[in-house]
Amino acid sequence: MRRFYIEPSVTTQPVLTIKGPEVHHIKNVLRLKPGDHINLFDGTGYEYEAVVAALDAQKVEVEIRRKFQPASSSGVQIIVAQSFLKEKKMDDLVRKICELGMAGWLPFFSQRAIARPDKKRLAGRTQRWNRIATESLKQCRRIDMPQIYEAHTFEEVLDFSRTCDLKIVFWENETTALSREMGSNAGDSLNKVLVMVGPEGGFTAQEIEMARENGFVVAGLGPRILRAETAAAAAAALAQYVFGDMGPRDS
Repeated sequence: MRRFYIEPSVTTQPVLTIKGPEVHHIKNVLRLKPGDHINLFDGTGYEYEAVVAALDAQKVEVEIRRKFQPASSSGVQIIVAQSFLKEKKMDDLVRKICELGMAGWLPFFSQRAIARPDKKRLAGRTQRWNRIATESLKQCRRIDMPQIYEAHTFEEVLDFSRTCDLKIVFWENETTALSREMGSNAGDSLNKVLVMVGPEGGFTAQEIEMARENGFVVAGLGPRILRAETAAAAAAALAQYVFGDMGPRDS
């Protein structure tokens, strides 16, 4: 059944009004009619069974029939901190990390980051990343909206990491593979994991040392040198496999 995003603030109403691009998709692409059933999700973990009540060129009205909470996502929140990459590589990564179930996306500036958009461009890109995240949720059937953080400096990421139970920085010069034992110091309280990935030129040795001093463990991604955007997707997938919901279930 088709899924559409709605703002959580309107879900208390028995009849909801959908506006914007979704109207064209419902009316002209899917050609839905009054009486057709659809699913809605609000990004907070809830879904809604609904029926199209009325539609015109500007809006679609739907009646909520049932509110429910599907099986939850990974119990471990994994946040990807990605140093800025060139061009639209960041857009593609937002799609990938949403599909992989990451709880958050934190862009930051490191020493070798080439792309350095100003505040105005950053605001526009953050809005675009939120739109991309919403579209990705519809496709991959996630129920929770990942948090898109404002851009940070490298030092601000280190400060942010203090709220995490485990923080991992991936570095091409490290040979140690990611493993569950890296989170052993957190014991049973491993709820929030931060994964930090560098730009096209990688992290400097100074940045890696600063990360170590702030409690990061350093991990590698195997013997091959990966493109930055490939490394970020691989790091997210590995973290989800080792600590999240893509790997074997604990018995």
